[in-house]
Amino acid sequence: MPSGAPVSSGSSGSSVSSVSAASGGPDGAEGSGGGSGTAGALREALLAADFTADGLLELLGASAYAALARGETVPALRATRGDGALEALVRLLLLQQPVPRARVASVLPVARCVTDGWLAEVGGDEVAARVDVRPYGGPDGEDWFIVSDLGCAVGGAGGATGADGGTADEGVVLGVGGASTTLAGITVRTPVASALDLGSGCGVQALHAARHATRVTATDLNPRALHITALTLALSGVPAPELLEGSLFEPVGERRFDLIVSNPPFVISPGARLTYRDGGLGGDDLCRNLVQHAGERLNPGGYAQFLANWQHVDGEDWTERLRSWVPRGCDAWIVQREVQDIAQYAELWLRDAGDHRGDPAAYTARYDAWLDEFEARGTRSVGFGWITLRRTDAARPSVTVEEWPHPVEQPLGDTVRAHFARQDYLRGRDDAALLAERFRLADEVVQEQVGLPGAEDPEHVVLRQNRGMRRAARVDTVAAGFAGVCDGTLSAARILDAIAQLLGEDPVVLRSRTPEQIRSLVEQGFLEPVQA
Repeated sequence: MPSGAPVSSGSSGSSVSSVSAASGGPDGAEGSGGGSGTAGALREALLAADFTADGLLELLGASAYAALARGETVPALRATRGDGALEALVRLLLLQQPVPRARVASVLPVARCVTDGWLAEVGGDEVAARVDVRPYGGPDGEDWFIVSDLGCAVGGAGGATGADGGTADEGVVLGVGGASTTLAGITVRTPVASALDLGSGCGVQALHAARHATRVTATDLNPRALHITALTLALSGVPAPELLEGSLFEPVGERRFDLIVSNPPFVISPGARLTYRDGGLGGDDLCRNLVQHAGERLNPGGYAQFLANWQHVDGEDWTERLRSWVPRGCDAWIVQREVQDIAQYAELWLRDAGDHRGDPAAYTARYDAWLDEFEARGTRSVGFGWITLRRTDAARPSVTVEEWPHPVEQPLGDTVRAHFARQDYLRGRDDAALLAERFRLADEVVQEQVGLPGAEDPEHVVLRQNRGMRRAARVDTVAAGFAGVCDGTLSAARILDAIAQLLGEDPVVLRSRTPEQIRSLVEQGFLEPVQA
């Protein structure tokens, strides 16, 4: 959700460099308003001290490391009581504790870091971090770093305070959380010429895209977020992306891309209070507009992948609501992962902003405002999930909208790509063509038989995937037998003829009623076509 990868929906009216200076942010990334090269020197120093994801795990231990992901720092403070270089960096950059300047100077180029705004001098002989710098392991073992505002590394803005000591400033930039890693995990990672990170926040999606895209463009309405994005990529040793300020697709004009990713400000709220999460449009209109206009910004074969919230409205099928968002010329796969009633949803985002720790009367008023907004729109609950579009320009687009709240195996990028490849395959084959094809059972699919203990025959048979989406499909005896025989050597028609002979059934009848089940098993990924 937005607390995992912030994006913006409200303009601050300032340039990138002036916002970073006013907010106390660093100004040392090439191409981001500062040319000192401090980011490069800082990266070398951090790596030399083993300030990496693996280094932290070894130093802190599994328990304290996991506690950090929950926003709890006490175990890490206890684990960093030593006087080593790594302990000093963890206290300084992760735990935001003042550290003696002399101790930090043995590890980092302190003078340059103070000059360029990474560190601040406090208490005469100590220094403190001005931004959060957090190690982040890349998918192939890369040592990356995520920059964000203090108190905003995980868990929303509830830990951050504004200039007045109250709730977080509206332009605050958050770090990596569950939503960031979810979107990164479901993104298709084939090599592309161009990728767009729309609403870049701390830059984590642009960071991932840089691995397989020749050109990366990052946009955000919050200029500070663009500056933080530049710092994240510079500190991670990744080439700088193109940075454009503006709302949604406005900064890129009519340009098209091979990949578009966005964790937008999708929170359905009464007004745009926090720019990293609140869309500023009524209901789920921001997500709808984003999806509806994405198709025309994709090159043929390109993917657009989003996280989103959507309303469940009285008298309306939520699946039809989402189908209406899909732009012409695109296949779509929409997965609802979670549903919350309106009270749960309001409480989640009030806590995210830290309102539960403030004035009780103000909290009650804000809670009422959320419920008033939902009641006015007839909203009974809110769904959260993934939306993937693929530009196909097909005459018969494939649109799959489903609810799947069960555990999955990340990363799912290859699973997403395979889903759309299967739609292309099935779209081009009628039942007769399907029966002429050969199939193989997908890897790690098992069969489960369900029935009463001691019963001679099972009540039903379930095929279950142990990879990817980890789907389960209830099948009849014929489909189970068919799937079990599929090894790519015989056509579907020949397998069905053999099953018909075994069961004493008419092969013509079996051929006529089974293609629908075969099509379903292929669509869900239980069977894979074997093409010459």
